[in-house]
Amino acid sequence: MTRRAPALITMLNLRHIEIFHAIMRTGSITAAAQSLNVTQPAVSAVLKHLESRLQMPLFERVNGRLRPTPEAEALLPDVAEIFNRLDAVERLSRDLAGGLRGSLSLAATSPLANGLLAQAVASFMQVRPHAKVALQALGSPLVLERVINREVDIGVAYEPIISAEVETEVLALGSIACVLPESHPLAAQASISPADLMPYSIVTYLPQALLRPYVDKAMSDAGVALNISVEVGLSITGIMLALNGAGIALVEPNLLRALPLPGLTSRPLVPRVEFKSLLILNRSAPRSRIVLEFVDHLRGLAPSFDEI
Repeated sequence: MTRRAPALITMLNLRHIEIFHAIMRTGSITAAAQSLNVTQPAVSAVLKHLESRLQMPLFERVNGRLRPTPEAEALLPDVAEIFNRLDAVERLSRDLAGGLRGSLSLAATSPLANGLLAQAVASFMQVRPHAKVALQALGSPLVLERVINREVDIGVAYEPIISAEVETEVLALGSIACVLPESHPLAAQASISPADLMPYSIVTYLPQALLRPYVDKAMSDAGVALNISVEVGLSITGIMLALNGAGIALVEPNLLRALPLPGLTSRPLVPRVEFKSLLILNRSAPRSRIVLEFVDHLRGLAPSFDEI
């Protein structure tokens, strides 16, 4: 049968432990009182109460100083471990209060996750290296679902986002651009119109993709029928197709700005085809300090991602 240690937790409280530790550390009641910023009688009273509870002396007076008994020496390692843990809790509490530690979960549409969010997380972690961050790249409906179900703290997606369970805020403005090789004839222009695209093969979004209606409306308004050769679900796929010569990619170019590809460039489409990137937060979910800190950080960084 395993022998159990005495249940000292029922005999001692944190004040007892604090006084005992201070006396052991300083060697006297006077010094212990000074270190704890309390009176000498208060320390003496707690020590007396502690020894009464334990039913054994912890210190002997020798030449005007307190000398620990063998029993006190035996207690010290466990007491010191308690104080080490309390110090760790105190440090963690300060870091959590300052947003230096804690966990943060994010979900964003692919271009934003790999562009704006990736750069925001990287710069955030430079000053908060002990924080833990999870970042998912998902479609806009899944981003919204994750926020509603409290599976992530923060969502970032393109408009429209409609739900009474979330609040949204405009972070940055995006636009459809023409991604093409630097050697392409249209790359010499400062901007490209829908009519300029008519002779060329075009890569753009699938009909069911969130941003495809923006492309279709711009072409319809200009009275232009594009020669769409490839349709894609993700901006990065269109960008890579343009890099490999499949055609001019009519996509959101944020990823190209975040991860420049040699030989590839982008030009704005005019008239401008604009949409908004939205910050999404659950209305009723509590927000930790690290979440609030990251939201402020993201707000400060996002305007630099507005497409010009």
